[in-house]
Amino acid sequence: MSEKIFELLQPIDNPFYGNPEGSARIADRIDMHRFDHKPEVEGCRIAIIGVNDGRNSGDNEGCSGGPSAIRDHLYKLTPHSRWAETADLGDIKTSFSEDETEAALITVVSELIQMGIIPIVLGGGQDLTYAMYSALESFGRPMNVVTVDQRLDFGGDPQVSTSRNYMNRVVLHEPNYLFDYVNVGHQGYLSDPDTLELLEKLQFEAIRLGQVHSNPKLLEPTFRNADLISIDMGSIRAADHPASVHAGPNGITASQICQIARYAGLSDRMLALGLFEHNPDLDDRGRGAQLSAQVVWHMMDGIFYQPGDHPKCSADEYTRYVVDLPGNDHEVAFYKSPRSDRWWMDVPIPTSKKNNKDHHHLVPCSYEDYEEAASGQLPDRWWRTYQKLA
Repeated sequence: MSEKIFELLQPIDNPFYGNPEGSARIADRIDMHRFDHKPEVEGCRIAIIGVNDGRNSGDNEGCSGGPSAIRDHLYKLTPHSRWAETADLGDIKTSFSEDETEAALITVVSELIQMGIIPIVLGGGQDLTYAMYSALESFGRPMNVVTVDQRLDFGGDPQVSTSRNYMNRVVLHEPNYLFDYVNVGHQGYLSDPDTLELLEKLQFEAIRLGQVHSNPKLLEPTFRNADLISIDMGSIRAADHPASVHAGPNGITASQICQIARYAGLSDRMLALGLFEHNPDLDDRGRGAQLSAQVVWHMMDGIFYQPGDHPKCSADEYTRYVVDLPGNDHEVAFYKSPRSDRWWMDVPIPTSKKNNKDHHHLVPCSYEDYEEAASGQLPDRWWRTYQKLA
């Protein structure tokens, strides 16, 4: 990592973490950027970056203090049994303008992912997701984005980008390399029907809060297919995370968001993670910061336990199942990983789109998708992907 990157970062000013109990803590393992020490980044698995910027978060501007509050609780947690080298690079300099902050975050995230290091960005407003997305451009391939939010962040004044409409910039970004977008946890009474209709026309997906509550396990393939995952902590119900202006009586529960965070970390495709909109000014006895820290802990846990499935290994190692759909001259091939028991399905690329290298597209799916195909129904996930490839 270029030494010049640290010119964009300032050391963290969290206090020294005493440990009178003598038990292991993350503070004892993580390599922190302090005023007298710069962490060794080469060889790290994860790098944490704070962005103390809530200027575009509207009435939740206190989220600028989120990174420090989250660290206070994260560092006190027990380190993972499969710990891998992790660095806290500090915070993007608070003296920067909004444009400078965005450019600095793009530069840092881009360099980290090029080194094979997974950045976990602690915000700040969720509008910073756009900078993380822009950093993926250097990969030169289609990207999948998943957000966790109680609202769909589109619309508003197209000349002004905020945490409530930053997805406008993501969708309109040139060059366009957004292949798929999924929002998880939106609440119908907070969602504009025109926006839902727009997502459907763009062949994107919005998963309602009720679906999250009914069976969070079915969300795993969605996160396994993501390159960038952004979580708005305002999507958590206020009883579990009161520290957001947008927290309401309904929302994702504490246990569900931790489960989601681990799914996000377990994805072998995932390049970057972001956690946004935690506002310590509204926190009740630090409960929101504790939950935010636990969400980051579960992200890290997933990363440390990644099984090395597709796309890090060939599907030739998988068990292949072929389902013939009745009444159609068509079959669907499924693959099951012997490492993790996770499933994929093979979506053929239309003839007009084929090249010499890639004739098929493996899509993460669930065992329930296989059962649906076995019963004679083409899984919706298969059909959505095929339409996007056409």
